[in-house]
Amino acid sequence: MELWFTEKSNDSVGLTLLIKEHLYHKESKYQTIDVLESAYYGKVLVIDKVVMLTERDEFIYHELLTHVPLQYMENPLSALIIGGGDGGTAREVLKYRSVNRVVLVEIDEEVIETSKKFFPTLSFSFDDKRLEVVIEDGAKFVKETDEKFDLIIVDSTDPVGPGEVLFSSEFYKDCSSILKDSGVLTAQTESPFDLVYRPVIQNIYKNLKTGFKTVRMYLGSVPTYPFGLWSFAFASNRVDPLKEELKNPFIPDGLKYYNRELGRCVFNLPNFVKEIIDET
Repeated sequence: MELWFTEKSNDSVGLTLLIKEHLYHKESKYQTIDVLESAYYGKVLVIDKVVMLTERDEFIYHELLTHVPLQYMENPLSALIIGGGDGGTAREVLKYRSVNRVVLVEIDEEVIETSKKFFPTLSFSFDDKRLEVVIEDGAKFVKETDEKFDLIIVDSTDPVGPGEVLFSSEFYKDCSSILKDSGVLTAQTESPFDLVYRPVIQNIYKNLKTGFKTVRMYLGSVPTYPFGLWSFAFASNRVDPLKEELKNPFIPDGLKYYNRELGRCVFNLPNFVKEIIDET
């Protein structure tokens, strides 16, 4: 008997994976966590029945979320990651020799423990001495910290449930206040091909503009995310990626997706996406 897992994006579209084994199930204080062994994508992390990552394509998401902003920084020293409990975003940031401090704020410790058990190619980042893990609500941490960062990455779940506050104007204003002068914030901002989420995306970018002088969207193709097309936000009070050259003289070896040519062009948006965020 074959076992299939389906994540429905809406009532008529979804992602279906052939599953070899259901490896793990946990109900944490905040959410349901599952790990599946799929036939094509390897191990899959599923939270509240939504695919968070797969072993086969996670590098696309994590490299886009991190290297796009870091390449616009000449000498990044510090980073704050909100969410990212699987360790993949931290793994990419820590590839930069100039970075001497990364703070990862994850609300659900069970996500970290699950990654350590099942996703060693991501979670080995937790062994790096430059990484500090804080188990706390990300919005609360941002509001209360006195530290300033070169980079803030919001590696969150969808804007529902405990992750909803991480898309609010208040949160973005708080993030702006703890960025250094030439700092950058990046965040995942859903699929622009999702008709249901288009109003949500519009609201996210409206909220971002209350906290930052420059807000840009960039795109990437992540096969196991809804509709295969994913958007990311780049926000700063000093840096505009459409007007500036890449500044970082260093680029890590062995990247599977990101390169400098790609980093310059990811901000070139299709017309239908420009219409969504009113950049026609």
